Amino acid sequence: RQTMTTGRETILGNIRKSLNRGPLSAERAAGPEHRLKAAKPNLVPARGAVEGAERVALFIAEAEKVDTTVSRVAAAAEVPGVVAAYLAAHDLPTALKAAPDPALADIPWSRQSTLAVRQGGPEGGDEVGVTGALAGIAETGTLMLVSGPHSPTTLNFLPDTHIAVLTTGAIDGTYEEAWARLRAAGSEGPEGAFMPRTVNLITGPSRTADIEQTLLLGAHGPRRLLIVIIDDQGP
Repeated sequence: RQTMTTGRETILGNIRKSLNRGPLSAERAAGPEHRLKAAKPNLVPARGAVEGAERVALFIAEAEKVDTTVSRVAAAAEVPGVVAAYLAAHDLPTALKAAPDPALADIPWSRQSTLAVRQGGPEGGDEVGVTGALAGIAETGTLMLVSGPHSPTTLNFLPDTHIAVLTTGAIDGTYEEAWARLRAAGSEGPEGAFMPRTVNLITGPSRTADIEQTLLLGAHGPRRLLIVIIDDQGP
């Protein structure tokens, strides 16, 4: 952490020098620090201002609008069965590459004998990837995923089929709430303040309409997205 801080100060110092500016005074530096620590939310759409079951229902409805399949289960023990059924319905391979995410640790994959699950980042032949998600955002049916040792970003994008698992308690109404969740999670890091290298916001499967305005799924990433929601707050 000390090395990172020193490097940051060196870079900013060089920029100030090139602009013929001296070091910031304590008074001037206090302004940006205060704005960062007391960030105010932007204008928030009323659509996301929902709670409880209504929030979960909105997330599901918005996700399904963009060709996402959503399944809701009562416990982690039901996830393998849902995944196996989804793969069978789409005639997909039953070999899964799962992120080494503690959020997925309670899923008893061995209960579904048809599934072959390995942990780690994707390799060339992996067709189905399973990840957790830091948050779901109800106003647009979006997933927020962060990079890190337990959540390789490549697993979100390289396999043709992406399966994401999250709990109802991780579904926020708005983007502002999701960013607040990220900041709160970062403040609990081992160094007291941690932000991931990458934050990915995923809304439905990969798509493009660049070619003759024809919608094509899977152009730049997974062509299928399954979200499995585990109820951890009741109905």
